[in-house]
Amino acid sequence: MCAKANETEAYLSLGVLIPLLFCAAVLGDNCNYWIGRKIGLKVFHLKFKGKPIVKEEYLNKTHAFFEKHGTKAIIMARFVPFVRTFAPFAAGIGEMNYKKYFLFDVLGGALWIGTLTTAGYLLGEVEFIRKHIDLVCLGIILLSVLPIILNLLKARMNKSKVK
Repeated sequence: MCAKANETEAYLSLGVLIPLLFCAAVLGDNCNYWIGRKIGLKVFHLKFKGKPIVKEEYLNKTHAFFEKHGTKAIIMARFVPFVRTFAPFAAGIGEMNYKKYFLFDVLGGALWIGTLTTAGYLLGEVEFIRKHIDLVCLGIILLSVLPIILNLLKARMNKSKVK
């Protein structure tokens, strides 16, 4: 299958593009995981004016989070702009089991690259989308961060009820 935007642009083969993007996504996230695991932990030992820069309590909470929700977080983070950058690093700092991390990183990468690349290929043929790609991109970003915004609002409302 090949996509061609117009007569002057080159063809892109999905058979080449999807495996290439998948490898890049998995390799990138794994580099980020190991940076968090090896270098990120050193941040917890740094002090500024005699006080730790980051409290050990935060490390413990991160570790507990990835023990409980790590697999879901790794897959879901792929689909959320900005979060996908920090989740592998946080998983490394939280010392998420690497075998488990890798398995779900590969699964998340396959889902993310497979669905979005295929959707982009198919939807690229729709006239409205081609004419309004800026609005479509803004809509996608809004939809992807909406669950985070709703969860933050829900947590804030629950916190105010407790007081």
